[in-house]
Parts: sequence; C-alpha cells; structure tokens
Amino acid sequence: MTTAIDPERIDAPAALMDAIYRHQRHFYDVTRKYYLIGRDRLIAGLDPADGASVLELGCGTGRNLIATARRYPNARCFGLDLSAEMLKTAAGNVARAGLRGRIALAQADAAGFDPQALFGEPCFDRVFISYSLSMIPAWRDALASGLAALGPGGSLHVVDFGMQQRLPGWFGAVLRAWLARFHVSPRPDLEETMRALAAGRGATVEFAHLWRDYARAGVIRLA
Repeated sequence: MTTAIDPERIDAPAALMDAIYRHQRHFYDVTRKYYLIGRDRLIAGLDPADGASVLELGCGTGRNLIATARRYPNARCFGLDLSAEMLKTAAGNVARAGLRGRIALAQADAAGFDPQALFGEPCFDRVFISYSLSMIPAWRDALASGLAALGPGGSLHVVDFGMQQRLPGWFGAVLRAWLARFHVSPRPDLEETMRALAAGRGATVEFAHLWRDYARAGVIRLA
C-alpha cells in the first residue's frame, strides 16, 4: 500500500473515519449491500478501454475496485481512502481476490491529492465516487479534485444518496436518522455542483434521480 500524506491535513479527519470504521470494516460490505444501491450500475457505466486507468475516491473496503477489476480485466485500477483502517481491509480483500498486481491503494484525502505522487500516474481515464461524497465535509473539493485528475476524454462517475423526496416521509426520516449516526449527509445540490464544475471544463453532464430519489447518479464527460 502506498502512503503519501500531509499529516496536518489528514490526521483529524482520518482519526474520525478510523474511529467509525475500526470495527465496522469487518462487516461493512455485508450490511451496506442492502442500501448502497446503484454501485454496480455505476461500475457497468465506466466502460474503460483496454489498458485504461480507473481511480476510485473513497475506496473503503475495496469492494468496488475488485468488482471493477473483474468486470474489466484489462483496466488498471487505483483507489485512495482517508481511513487507514478501511485500507487494511481493502488490502486484505484485494489480496484474497488475487488482484494485488492490478489494484494499487493509497491513503490520501479525496479533497486534495497528487495522482503522480500517489500512484505515478499523471491522470486517469475514469474516476468514480460511490457513496463517499456524503461523508466528506469538503465534498465539493473532492468532486473538483476528481475532475482535475481526469485526462482528455475521461469521465467522472458519481452515485450517492438522494433526498428521498418521492418516497414515504417516514422512510426518509428513518433513513436520514440512521445515516446521521455515521456522519453521512446527503448532498441536495449535487447536480448543481456537478454542472457548475463541468461548465468550467467545457464538459457534458448526465444526471439521474434513481428509485424515487433514494439515490442520485451523475457523469461528467470531458471532450
């Protein structure tokens, strides 16, 4: 596992993430599969060319990277996360999947990172963020960093919680209360932020409200 960290920037937020996931990481994937819906839809939409580079911001347990590497056997996969505890689990999962040669991991802040220093890559063909923006305080910076890490013709793919506006009120209230226990906050202006960032790069945007706004998904595509 590669480590490239600015201690003053990372220590406090990383400690919080480690405290949250120190124990949860052992059963995270078993529980989250029931409500982190849309992750496989995002992976199916990546469609990288042979030899393309794919980066996940907030890679957690490595579940999505492993699924990506298996679906696209000729892609080169990379992942970063702020939590050292989550990266321990990710490294173990990647090793058990037999993918250590195809997936590189690093500890870094998604809101500001240097892809060359972390992975020896100047840019990536695909960057994706799956249910992480709702946990990153500087989530707009993370989106901007992901977009900045793309090479020409690249795309940034996002899925995260929606505002549950078209679901029964009790359901949304219960879900938001549950998410708050884990410092998760849906981002109501995700679409507007993605469109503003895309406009600054002359990029196109695709955005969808999924399952009655349970989740939201967007793609920014560079020319």
